[in-house]
Amino acid sequence: MIDIYSWPTPNGHKVHIMLEECGQRLGRDWNAHGVDIGAGDQFDPEFLKISPNNKIPALVDPNGPNGKRFALFESGAILLYLASKYNRFLPKTDAGKFETLQWLMFQMGGVGPMLGQAHHFRIYAPEKIDYAYDRYTNEAKRIYGVLDKQVSKTPYIAGKQYTIADIATFPWLRSWQNQGIDWANFPALKDWFDRIAERPAVKRGVTVLADRRKPLVDPKALAVLFGNEQYKKR
Repeated sequence: MIDIYSWPTPNGHKVHIMLEECGQRLGRDWNAHGVDIGAGDQFDPEFLKISPNNKIPALVDPNGPNGKRFALFESGAILLYLASKYNRFLPKTDAGKFETLQWLMFQMGGVGPMLGQAHHFRIYAPEKIDYAYDRYTNEAKRIYGVLDKQVSKTPYIAGKQYTIADIATFPWLRSWQNQGIDWANFPALKDWFDRIAERPAVKRGVTVLADRRKPLVDPKALAVLFGNEQYKKR
């Protein structure tokens, strides 16, 4: 049984959704182990053995390549691993594969980092910094515009097929309000978002560990996530 060390964040939900979409069921085929990032669980030495960057999610597959235990961190890498393991959601043709990978890289290098910064400076920054607030809000709008244009031409982000590019991107757009987004400005993307949200596996995936997440209002939790605790040598 695969073990996923995770938390109900966009990057965590990517992997939860992917497993469910691949026909794997929580509690039957895979386990979810909560890593409370507000409490500092990500700095536990045992977790760092499988995720040296102290970030969730991480995967441990007892039946990995060559039938051996295999540990993996980074959500994009985990999606690719699961796509290969279950032969799902990554096109077989070279063109289809690389079209999908370019949008997966766009999510990893653009969507996640930029929307994460928009979320941080709009919601969690201890003081409002106008330059940062505007910079990342505008970047969020730009990224939504790129995605809106793409899905106005194709049913899914990488083309006609539902792929890991959609699975990777969807969870990040669930916090659209906190990112300063008005869906009225992105009608094609809103249609895509609503269609993805109705998929049964997606509905199951976004509930994983969701009951354990609390609003980030505790100063200690904020310090763990955004303060000097992050920068201690381990």
